[in-house]
Amino acid sequence: MKLYFSLFLAAEMFACSRAFSPVARQQLLRQQSARTLSKVKATVEETVVDTETQQDDAYAKVSMDEIVSLCKRRGFIFPSSEIYNGMAGFYDYGPLGVELKKNIKDAWWKAFVTSREDVVGLDSSIIHNPTTWQSSGHLDGFSDPMVDCKETKLRYRADQLFFSPVTLKECGTTVGYVCVPEDNDDVMVKAAKKKAKALLKAAEKAGADYEAFLFKDLTEATAEEMSEIPSPASGKPTLTMPRDFNLMFQTNVGAASDAASVAYLRPETAQGIFINFKNAQGTSRAKIPFGIAQIGKAFRNEITPRNFIFRSREFEQMEIEYFIPPGDDVWGAFHEDWLSNSKEFLMSIGLREDLMGWDVHEGDGLAHYARACTDITFKFPFGVQELMGIAARGNFDLTQHSEGSGKSLEYYDESTKERFIPHVIEPSLGVDRLFLALVCSAYAEDEVGGEKRNFLKFHPKVAPIKVAVLPLVKNKEALVSVARELYDDLKMRWNVQWDATGAIGRRYRRADEVGTPFCITVDFDTIEKDNAVTVRDRDSTEQVRIPMDEVIPYLSKQIDGY
Repeated sequence: MKLYFSLFLAAEMFACSRAFSPVARQQLLRQQSARTLSKVKATVEETVVDTETQQDDAYAKVSMDEIVSLCKRRGFIFPSSEIYNGMAGFYDYGPLGVELKKNIKDAWWKAFVTSREDVVGLDSSIIHNPTTWQSSGHLDGFSDPMVDCKETKLRYRADQLFFSPVTLKECGTTVGYVCVPEDNDDVMVKAAKKKAKALLKAAEKAGADYEAFLFKDLTEATAEEMSEIPSPASGKPTLTMPRDFNLMFQTNVGAASDAASVAYLRPETAQGIFINFKNAQGTSRAKIPFGIAQIGKAFRNEITPRNFIFRSREFEQMEIEYFIPPGDDVWGAFHEDWLSNSKEFLMSIGLREDLMGWDVHEGDGLAHYARACTDITFKFPFGVQELMGIAARGNFDLTQHSEGSGKSLEYYDESTKERFIPHVIEPSLGVDRLFLALVCSAYAEDEVGGEKRNFLKFHPKVAPIKVAVLPLVKNKEALVSVARELYDDLKMRWNVQWDATGAIGRRYRRADEVGTPFCITVDFDTIEKDNAVTVRDRDSTEQVRIPMDEVIPYLSKQIDGY
């Protein structure tokens, strides 16, 4: 279609320039361009009706490497400090990435703060008085178990390395152990089989049958087992026993660098809310139940940052501490409400429900102070992982800060004439993890006109670019002027792209690749006949003709929902 359009229009223009006077040439050019446009439209419509074939399993085939490559290639995410060979665990968001990230935060803030009467906002500092972290337990207990490879000096999180004995079926003898990094089941089993094959060959048992792998993470390994478990780096039993590693970044405040100047970059945003409970509640005159919401950066010195932006050292959180009355019969209903509201929000911005799940923490999986905690999980290319946590935290945090500061954080209930330390429900969601989940949910392939099309099916609410404005030709001043006027009107409301280069089909593909939900083509009919434009839908590729004065109301309904 693209080649047909280019050659046809070029030939017609050449014929006009050779055979007619200037006035006649202009008239004929307009007529031929209109006929050409009509043929192009018909071709596009035929393509949509006859040959478009959806491939719903595109995401099932995609690898994490392909997602990472896509994000860099299209300007969503770059490795930080790339010209200096990067910095592990840190990432920079590119031109499209900052737009998507902003839209995610705006959608969350609108859903949970400005659209509700019982939640207020806060933006606390990244560095708090160090006693904050003593009271919250982070100085003593905010750690991950780690192991070191004594030969290669590499460090791993012990709960992210899995080992299994290789036990012969014939006699029940354990030949040795295999050790693989955490991943989805298929990848772990494949890696373990490769290691087991080498292990059996070294033990002169090549080809022998062995029992199914029984994976456990290294935190469950005994000292005897650790003496035989091979390091992933050296292939030999050179791993240390697991030990705790504090995850907080330490810094110094002020001119001196002594013990008195030590401070920490916050590892979570929650504590900034708790220490501001009295300030926020008093100034907003909020009555319990009510919540305090915050979006902000947090920092954790992860031992092994991995899986792209899923686990990084600098990340952004969206958290609410929703304060409720005490009582064993109270928190359950609030917790259920927040579970429902959280899933509803995630689906409203385009997360695929078929990739979501629930993980209810029980027993040892609960923090010592928590009444309950349920995670909303997501199926990433590297496996099912936590996306969002909704916890019933009791009154642990406010109690700790009340004792640590010597200041009362009690709430006085005027209706019951009682004083109490409120309990809290905490919905916590990482911006970066949600960003990655949305890219994964949006990943799509189909076939249009016999050609494979890769595109991103972002919900219009969060799409980085909402609309692309495409003048049919760039050398017709009257046409370009009308297109520019429309573009200027649209960019007052949304992030809009101007694209006047290349064949119209190619421009459609460029817009599809970055997830732009709508393309508007301004053509000769717009300026000569109907004062209308062609609006093309990204997902269906269907096109509708809309009068210019109805374009903004139409797009507003599609993008903003009103």
